[in-house]
Amino acid sequence: MEPIMQNTKPGIVTLCGSTKFKQQFKEAEANLTLQGKIVLSLGFFEQSDHVKVTEEQVKLFGWLHFHKIDLSDEILVINVNGYIGESTRKEIEYAHRAGKKVSYLEPVG
Repeated sequence: MEPIMQNTKPGIVTLCGSTKFKQQFKEAEANLTLQGKIVLSLGFFEQSDHVKVTEEQVKLFGWLHFHKIDLSDEILVINVNGYIGESTRKEIEYAHRAGKKVSYLEPVG
């Protein structure tokens, strides 16, 4: 089977937001994939799935997520009901400094 868009490179989007919004992440991932984008997301959802993680693991996840942003053309912030936590704010700032496009699932006011 031949690729749909042979002469173009798909955009890469990293999803950023709280791990308590698993359903919204999955929906965004599906929608972006249907638009022909490569989606980088979270490895797992410790808050939604009630998984205990160590402080060292939290640092590792943050480090990995910044590298996902580096690989991306843009980020999509999963800001359900306007919620943007401290880690996500840092990711948004990082993306801006790196010249990445920043979009939001819900309008920001």
